[in-house]
Amino acid sequence: MNSRTEPAGADRHHTIVIVGGGAAGISVASSLHKRDRRLDIAILEPSATHHYQPGWTMVGGGVFQPEVTSRPMSQVMPGFVSWYQQAVSGVMPEQNQVRLADGSSISYQALVLAPWLELNWSAIDGLESALGDNGVTSNYRQGMAQYTWQTVQALKKGRALFSQPPMPIKCAGAPQKAMYLSSDHWRRNGVLGQLDIQFHNAGAVLFGVPAYVPALQEYIDKYGIQVNFQSNLVAVNGPARKATFRLTEAEGNSQDRELDFDMLHAVPPQRAPGFIRESVLANDGGWLNLADDTLQHKTFANIFGLGDVSGTGNAKTAAAVRKQAPVVAENLIASLRNQPLPAAYLGYGSCPLTVENGRIVLAEFGYNGVLQPSFPQWVNDGTKATRAAWWLKAKQLPTLYWHGMLKGREWLAGPAVREHH
Repeated sequence: MNSRTEPAGADRHHTIVIVGGGAAGISVASSLHKRDRRLDIAILEPSATHHYQPGWTMVGGGVFQPEVTSRPMSQVMPGFVSWYQQAVSGVMPEQNQVRLADGSSISYQALVLAPWLELNWSAIDGLESALGDNGVTSNYRQGMAQYTWQTVQALKKGRALFSQPPMPIKCAGAPQKAMYLSSDHWRRNGVLGQLDIQFHNAGAVLFGVPAYVPALQEYIDKYGIQVNFQSNLVAVNGPARKATFRLTEAEGNSQDRELDFDMLHAVPPQRAPGFIRESVLANDGGWLNLADDTLQHKTFANIFGLGDVSGTGNAKTAAAVRKQAPVVAENLIASLRNQPLPAAYLGYGSCPLTVENGRIVLAEFGYNGVLQPSFPQWVNDGTKATRAAWWLKAKQLPTLYWHGMLKGREWLAGPAVREHH
């Protein structure tokens, strides 16, 4: 790819500056370049490695090898961008400038915000120091899905706890996917009957889109999982193998309950990074304050956003980015030309719920839980678990990600046309 890696220190200007070189940042750069090859685009991204995060669940379930989920950032960074391998310390929208960690600034005509969200490990007392030992694990932690799989294989009896924090989180189905794949392994190895499997969900429902709940409930019953709603993990004592959950009753009263465990798959609460959360760019919840349809910032017209830090009401998944990138590309280019914004994002997100090794419930939905199937029916049979959807996730989606989405190939991702008011 050989992007131009820019030296630090000097103050620069680019027509378009993109913060973040993950799925969102690179996809939108490629979609912009595809539409206008003369655009001067910079990407600000400190990481040396690019991760295919949807693969981490599969590593934790013994399906993928860890090495298929990452590549050197230099291999996926497009050759047509200027790459600043630095973190962002602040955005000054009134000055059209981004401040870098080394103290220098880059000015822009248009800005795209697509940084990582923050996994707030410290919000659960004792969790971070407990990870990777005594059966405490998390597929959300880079490099830890392997430990999840080792723990699952070693567990023959006892109690396995799976937690899900308050929304919004990245891929809301992932805490459950880990549980289903683990349970399926235990079922195939004849130890399911010796295990007490519990799901502790800080929320009040199994899945936010009701149409998919019956299919998931079927697997909850099949694996004999005890589901606890409004039960939020607040503390972990790794050496003692004890987890504390805060249970909230309908009246709003809460009480803490301590449980012993042999395995704990914990998921941390999540938030936007500080330079967004603590700035004028954030909404009341601390997420990027974007218009739901155009993905344009509600206050600053030359700023757009997509990906996990967006304050829009969609699911935070790579599939959402696949649909968002073309919308941002079309609207940003229109705004540079002082034209009306033509494209609309309808909230599409997809969550391939791995309910067993070989079958997936492919949840595809938009704003307000409206079903938005985009794959042919033989792949996605509505709300049922299918083998074809597994084939899609295990065999096709990684290739589509590395060689399609990151390269600006917008397969099944054309933007909706916006109705002008």
